[in-house]
Amino acid sequence: MANTVSFTEMKHGTTADYRLLSDLERRFNETLPDRILQAVRDLDKTFSGYQVSRLEHSLQSATRAYRDGRDEDYVVAALIHDIGDVLAPHTHGEMVAAIMKPYFSPRLCWIVKHHGVFQMLYYAHHYDEDPHARDLYAGHPWFDDCAEFCERYDQNCFDPAYNSLPLDFFEPMVRRIFLADPVFE
Repeated sequence: MANTVSFTEMKHGTTADYRLLSDLERRFNETLPDRILQAVRDLDKTFSGYQVSRLEHSLQSATRAYRDGRDEDYVVAALIHDIGDVLAPHTHGEMVAAIMKPYFSPRLCWIVKHHGVFQMLYYAHHYDEDPHARDLYAGHPWFDDCAEFCERYDQNCFDPAYNSLPLDFFEPMVRRIFLADPVFE
């Protein structure tokens, strides 16, 4: 049991226990890019109905951002912006923004966190909901950035004829970002 702590209650842990856990956590965190990439791949297994899979939607989003010359952080944010759909379909933006927070700028986290309500501009009227719900954030410094993200890299990324780059193309970017030292506020 050399790889197991001695305690059954955290308050009884020893320095050796917490050093062990720290080492195990560090090694586990080195595989974060693998889990992020798997979450993107798993978008291929979500609900259907669109003309493209959710994976293809994400690849289109990232490809469009890349081809527009956006920086690597923006491209990866576009790639992963919907990975929360599987576990948090109604709050997926918040979930992904929380994953991003130690690695991305507050601006990109805000964009991803709020993109769902901004997307409502394009479809909410079909559900008798308010397409202008995003106006709650009018005046926010990143309002226009989020609106642009949705216009250029989200609402238009359901095209079966679009020539997306493969996930393998984005993998080195994902690895660079999620293997960087996290920054906590």
